[in-house]
Amino acid sequence: MPDEIEIQAVQGPVHGEIRPPGSKSITNRALICAALANGHTELMGALDSEDTRVMIDGLRELGIAVDVSAGGRTIEVRGCKGNIPAGQADIFVGNSGTTIRFLTAAVTLGSGEYRLDGIERMRERPIGDLASALNQLGANVQCEGNDNCPPVKVIADGLKGGVATVGGNISSQFLSGLLMAAPCAEQDVVLHVEGNLVSVPYVAMTLRVMESFGVLAKPSENFSVIHIPTTASYKACRYSIEPDASAASYFWAVAAVTGGKVTVRGLNYESLQGDVAFVDCLRNMGCQIHTEDDAITVQGGPLHGIDVDMNAISDTVQTLAVVALFAKGTTRISNVSHIRHKETDRIAALATELRKLGAEVKESEDGLEITPGKLSPAAIDTYNDHRMAMSFAIAGLNSPGIVICNPGCTSKTYPDYFSDLARLTTTR
Repeated sequence: MPDEIEIQAVQGPVHGEIRPPGSKSITNRALICAALANGHTELMGALDSEDTRVMIDGLRELGIAVDVSAGGRTIEVRGCKGNIPAGQADIFVGNSGTTIRFLTAAVTLGSGEYRLDGIERMRERPIGDLASALNQLGANVQCEGNDNCPPVKVIADGLKGGVATVGGNISSQFLSGLLMAAPCAEQDVVLHVEGNLVSVPYVAMTLRVMESFGVLAKPSENFSVIHIPTTASYKACRYSIEPDASAASYFWAVAAVTGGKVTVRGLNYESLQGDVAFVDCLRNMGCQIHTEDDAITVQGGPLHGIDVDMNAISDTVQTLAVVALFAKGTTRISNVSHIRHKETDRIAALATELRKLGAEVKESEDGLEITPGKLSPAAIDTYNDHRMAMSFAIAGLNSPGIVICNPGCTSKTYPDYFSDLARLTTTR
């Protein structure tokens, strides 16, 4: 991948269809459940990316056999029945939040000493709430970095279980990691979520993946309390992974900003992924939405600004912010303060790059107010954040002179993004 890519503006509405690669979120959850299961699991339609590779490498470091074929789309896992084979491991997670959070919880089931670390940005991403909850369940988890950040050291002798409280306002991945490890504890686990839980659909996704592997947790209606029994253990299975709905948001945005019509195959409103609700934001901005059993189509129209709480679909904030550049009036995005703790401070990064393109942006602690202006050519810094690169590329389709710096950062979740985008926008 070159150091920068200039996006070629299209000469009219984009019409086409695409099937994005498998969901990163589902792939990494299914890998954990398969690793802890009894038997041999086959995952189909998996994502091959940096985030899934570091998860697979971590599982292998723990002594779990993982075989990859079909260009990374098929993964075979020989489960460990909830007993981590390796008594010691030093695991590098890159900048994968799911990997460090899910594996930190999983290794407490072992017997020995484990250390998890990542790149410099990972050492700035908090994990203290997860460590605290695991310690309440009888683990010994220590955050060696500043401000309760990685590296993480785990001295494990099995997870006793019981009752724990976990903060919900930083990342839903803390709760998901606890949920997936809990069925392998010595006794039932009851988790109390403190504060407002962010990204609720991702917790619902975790519970549905666990259910596919034979474990049925019992959440309260608002997920404030979740009971996980240890009577049901994970069972190996053949499991199909949906296309990534967060990645789909970029292609739906193509239709919105070019006035075209784009169909994403493999997703519908019954998807495990809450990010399919991004199309409702586009509907509210003036697009038409058409649904099928196996597809969602967005047809662009005159766009106008909206006020939207994106807490539940926060991985699509950057996509909507770019669409807002082409809308009439102001768009206000709120209740997403937790995205300041992602691959970069996404609120600050968005404000900086949107202003480069000519927008008036007001930044608050939990969101953005975006008023479009006359679009200007600009080189977009991506902060080593895959979603910055993918979302701002969409602006370049309708405004010449937009250059994406460090486009290779998309390898984190979508290595073929720019080639897929080019194929969609040139075959009309």
